[in-house]
Amino acid sequence: MRVKYLLIGAGISNLTFANYAKEDYLIVEKDNKVGGYCRTTERNGFVWDYAGHFFHFKTEEFKKKFLDKVPKDEIVTQDKCTKILYDKNLLIDYPFQTNIHQLEKEEFIDCLYDLFNKEEKEKYDSFLEMLYGKFGKSITEKFLKPYNEKLYAIDLRKLDEDAMGRFFPYADKEQIINNMRNSKDISYNNSFLYPKHGAETFIKILHDNLDEKNIMLNTKIVSIDLKNKIATTDKGDNIEYEYLVNSSPLNQFLELFDNQELHSLKDELSYNQVLVFNLGFDKKSKLQKEHWMYIPSKECNYYRIGFYDNILSADKLSMYIEIGYDKDTVITEEEIEKQLKLTLENLEKQEIIDKDMKLIDHESIIMSPAYVHIENNTDKKVRETFEKLSEDNIYSIGRYGAWTYCSMEDCMLQAKELFEKISQK
Repeated sequence: MRVKYLLIGAGISNLTFANYAKEDYLIVEKDNKVGGYCRTTERNGFVWDYAGHFFHFKTEEFKKKFLDKVPKDEIVTQDKCTKILYDKNLLIDYPFQTNIHQLEKEEFIDCLYDLFNKEEKEKYDSFLEMLYGKFGKSITEKFLKPYNEKLYAIDLRKLDEDAMGRFFPYADKEQIINNMRNSKDISYNNSFLYPKHGAETFIKILHDNLDEKNIMLNTKIVSIDLKNKIATTDKGDNIEYEYLVNSSPLNQFLELFDNQELHSLKDELSYNQVLVFNLGFDKKSKLQKEHWMYIPSKECNYYRIGFYDNILSADKLSMYIEIGYDKDTVITEEEIEKQLKLTLENLEKQEIIDKDMKLIDHESIIMSPAYVHIENNTDKKVRETFEKLSEDNIYSIGRYGAWTYCSMEDCMLQAKELFEKISQK
């Protein structure tokens, strides 16, 4: 078999690329359906994604591509309502650093004092040093450090200062002070769209534009012959290609080459895993406005929870729960059962559910990798490797393929730009 474009992975990036390629492409996907992590479970009256996927279109092209094909009454538009569960009796607006005035007086004074006496630098050696330098000791230790340690499941000194890029809600002293009188959400996604039937609605639009005969499901690429431009599948088929575009996780992709240098880089790549619980209860929670919440306390097993029912105005509590692990942890069935029990206990302690509420449906999902860790030295090697591979017409895109922190729209833009770049050769 010979194709112009061999696409490894059927997530949002390669589905977008195939929409531009239109013909002479082959998508190879190890799973039994397309979408990657952008998938939806819809059953028993609940709509759950593989963790929260909310759309913040910045480009008219992609906004139009999707919204023109979905009935208006099938799309929900929300102004984001997100809180920090600082303790059981105190909810703080997100982001924490611009809402410290909502803390108890003594804690507020601590944050304000440290903010005005912080020691800033032009360049920071790590993400943690950046937090202390830009926000001071109290803001960092009350929220930013514990929350991000739970999220990334790593020592924050190992992360690059700009590990989250534009997604981190930076704020200077003036913004923080001004926000005390005129509250303003400075985060990148202060409003969002969500399809009533889940994020897979948009994946279906991309998928429906493609030719099924050009999509090979339940198939893995097991090796790539760089010199001869041949990829071999787990079924023993050889696929000759002119261009290869990968959107599968980079750590898995690098294993496909008979190259020790690439294998060494694979071993250097760091990331966390996330155990996701999607939970459906028989009635609503007392929290009926919040869309998602951040939980910094190390005494609680989860770092973030979300409320699909509040987004969709449903009549029963429908949630997602996210629990972070380091990359080496083996998440067993026993661990999943233990965390589910602990999750329900913590939700009750925090008065998000009560004793009379019944869990009537649930599912668990392991995302591995979930969040990639941007580390200075390794990131430089990754970019150099991409340069070398591009000389052989091999490209790696998307959050996991490009090993970066980006949105779903960013992934689509990468795919479009790559196709245009290749087309000009």
